[in-house]
Amino acid sequence: MIHRVSAEIGGQELSIEMGKIAKQADGAAYIRYGDTVVLATACALKQAKEGQGFFPLTVDYRENNYAAGKIPGGFFKREGRPTEKEVLTSRMIDRPLRPLFPEGFMCETQVVAMVLSADRENDPDILGITGASAALYCSAIPFFNPVGAVRVGYMEDRFVVNPQISKLKDSSLNLTVVGTEEAIVMVEAGASEVSEAMMVDALDFAHGIIRRIIGLQKELYARIQPVKRTFDKPEFDAAEIERIERDFSGKISQALHIPAKLESYAALDVVKAEIIASVPEEDSVRRAQAEKIYHQVMERVFRREMLEEKRRPDGRRFDEIRPISAEVSMLPRAHGSALFTRGETQALATVTLGTSADEQRMDTLEGESFKRFMLHYNFPPFSVGEVKFLRGPGRREIGHGALAERSILPVMPSQEDFPYTVRVVSDIMESNGSSSMATVCGGILALMDAGVPIKAPVAGVAMGLVKEGDNYAILTDIAGAEDHYGDMDFKVAGTEKGITSLQMDIKVGGLDKKIMAEALEQARVGRLFILKRMAECLEASREDISPYAPRIITIQIPKEKIGGVIGTGGKVIRGIIEQTGVKIDIDDDGKVNIASTDTESSQRAIRMIEDLIMEAEVGKTYLGTVTRVVDFGAFVEIFPGTEGLLHISEVADFRVEDINSELKLGDQIPVKVISIEPPNKVRLSRRAVLREQAGLPPIEASSRPPRRDADRGRPGRNRDRSGPRGGGGGRGRH
Repeated sequence: MIHRVSAEIGGQELSIEMGKIAKQADGAAYIRYGDTVVLATACALKQAKEGQGFFPLTVDYRENNYAAGKIPGGFFKREGRPTEKEVLTSRMIDRPLRPLFPEGFMCETQVVAMVLSADRENDPDILGITGASAALYCSAIPFFNPVGAVRVGYMEDRFVVNPQISKLKDSSLNLTVVGTEEAIVMVEAGASEVSEAMMVDALDFAHGIIRRIIGLQKELYARIQPVKRTFDKPEFDAAEIERIERDFSGKISQALHIPAKLESYAALDVVKAEIIASVPEEDSVRRAQAEKIYHQVMERVFRREMLEEKRRPDGRRFDEIRPISAEVSMLPRAHGSALFTRGETQALATVTLGTSADEQRMDTLEGESFKRFMLHYNFPPFSVGEVKFLRGPGRREIGHGALAERSILPVMPSQEDFPYTVRVVSDIMESNGSSSMATVCGGILALMDAGVPIKAPVAGVAMGLVKEGDNYAILTDIAGAEDHYGDMDFKVAGTEKGITSLQMDIKVGGLDKKIMAEALEQARVGRLFILKRMAECLEASREDISPYAPRIITIQIPKEKIGGVIGTGGKVIRGIIEQTGVKIDIDDDGKVNIASTDTESSQRAIRMIEDLIMEAEVGKTYLGTVTRVVDFGAFVEIFPGTEGLLHISEVADFRVEDINSELKLGDQIPVKVISIEPPNKVRLSRRAVLREQAGLPPIEASSRPPRRDADRGRPGRNRDRSGPRGGGGGRGRH
């Protein structure tokens, strides 16, 4: 049976339909908003694998090109590996769902969200989250707490629900919120320095819409009435738990409070080995349980000390940030570099400046675009003392890089102010909590070191939460153990004025408005402290860029001259590049960017382009070259691409019978432009220049030698090579 529910959300109908498509999946939701359609499915194995110690959840989001009426580009005409957008959306679906599965459910589960139709105005990522929740909730899979997702923008002094993609560029806020009926469980935001108060209001506004979306899912659930699958929850011997906690909690506490991360981990491993050794070897079942109980006891110790004793593992106050150090210009040949260290987390950030030829071409369902600011995050295994294969970036690396990029993007200069393509790379040298926020701080310092005129410095800080009932502790600058055993990972980045990005994941039921406001305020204080420490290293962007970076000089040429500068098949512009060694980019509006590390080469290229676009001026004298001699005069090139007619009557201040007696091919002679007749026919006079040199008065029209009848009606020609030659406009990159 087909079941369909719908409601008006943000001025458009949101509908969820089940029972028509993908009926062999455990759950399948066909969700539509505008003309954007996503199919979200959920399947789970009936039995958990033997010895499974974690919940194996896989989420895959894929955008089919046919959804937007497109054929994939490239040699292989089918979808390939996931794009960065697909990876980030897969993570965004996974993060709110994973904590809501019941403890002890270990059956392998897969969620697949496929974009079937894209109207290029309503982003399907939001539908993927809600659709995945509906597919799980209305299936036999034991998922009992549905979530809803909504995007919030801020335009014309009001919050907007699910703003269209084309209008988001005018919004000071791009906020994605996921929540249950009771509380918010995930937040992802990019912003233009919005205040903490506005962010809290936006979250509260979003939660009201989310409740309506969850209402649709509950209506579907009531109609379908799925029978939820049962599973065996792990049970441990209460006496064994009590014994291990009594005998070993003190040692666990001592190990947790060792300041150095690796030393603390080593001490904890010793305690774990002692716990396992306390069980007879022949009792393999108890030994296996003892290791799991150890983790439970360690979490209890951590949370008890945090909430009852108000003590963090490393002894800091709840709002205290670890020691910070920063250094710039670390690498002599990088265009900009910085080493940012906070506690045992360290990021080496580098900046490379390029031209528009280095822009990243983005081919998405919404269409083609170009990206001129990129931030890439790498997490090598040595940063945590591990031995692993070095492979391409995984989902974690892509996610952390996107968060840092979103944090910095609002303060990047416009293309008009800084016509460079900018790439930041963050290599994590050491990690013990919040390497993504260290990337933000290090990236900003590296940008300033590179001479990038950012609008304001940005800093980031990771917040944590430990909560039991009404008792809670908000932690600033969380370290690894606080992230692992805490209830929240809440990253906030921004300037002195306000927030530029926010990312929050909740492991418990959710956060209420009061705790959210407190966490944002505590994060603001921490962010301002970090900004001051960064300013002690480098207060503002350097006035000049690195000598090893290309200097970009921008000139403007008339649109009608673009074709002449490019030449047929790009012949002219390639010649300039080959002769000077510069890079040249020409935009459709006639803006020309010339890039080179050699100033003289750039100036030479500019002179060559200016020669191509020069226009003759009446009354101006030029040193021209005779290019052709005919019986009625000569054609003289006054600058590259433009020549005019020097009539025989204008060659000398006397009657010339034979032009060859006065001029020869290749002669360089001074000539004056005496007229320009449509269309761009230039008439020249050598006679006028000679009279000026002799101090004689200008020639009156009546005193000119008579023209021959055979020459009448044959005006000078302008072979203007700066006109279109087949190259035309378009975004030229060479």
